[in-house]
Amino acid sequence: MRARVEAYGDEALLLEIEGEPAILGQERLEAIARAMRCEPEVREAVVGLGNLGVLVARGSRGRLARRLFALLDEPSATGTPARTHEIPVRYDGEDLHELASLHGLSVEEAIARHLAPLYSVAFLGFAPGFAYLLGLDPCLATPRRVRPRTRVPAGSVAIGDAFTGIYSVASPGGWHLLGRTESVLFDPERRPAALLAAGDRVRFVRARSS
Repeated sequence: MRARVEAYGDEALLLEIEGEPAILGQERLEAIARAMRCEPEVREAVVGLGNLGVLVARGSRGRLARRLFALLDEPSATGTPARTHEIPVRYDGEDLHELASLHGLSVEEAIARHLAPLYSVAFLGFAPGFAYLLGLDPCLATPRRVRPRTRVPAGSVAIGDAFTGIYSVASPGGWHLLGRTESVLFDPERRPAALLAAGDRVRFVRARSS
């Protein structure tokens, strides 16, 4: 594994790691982020794809950079056992037929390929509680829509490039819509508010017809 820590602006650090399988790297970054949030001079730690941004108090970057490197070598930085979430999906999305046709698949074949993997949460971003999921069948990878929608309902299950994900709140969006789930991905009254966290696993199951 290769790692580097760089100054990122006046009051932040950026840790980047390479040389690990994608999900193992994300789990390690999430574990390091949890440890860094306990440091009194750390204001926030945010996991990205292969990187960790740490917002720090002025004057503390040197010590905290050394702390990041130390955490990389600690056994606890390998993360905690992953949680697995089973999320039911009703495959009735507006883009499902078009996406299947684009890849030379029937609708049922496209659904089966989307259901098959055990996905891993790489990181959260874009909107509160929106998780980027690794593990999508390469046959389903599809560039984002040329024209994003102005509003995508919360609970929409979608594909964007090599990721799949679930819109956690109603928002604009350019991913291809496969279906929808009743699972609540983000609830500000819940603790934690986000259902998913980096390193979690997700298995989609087909929702029963009502």
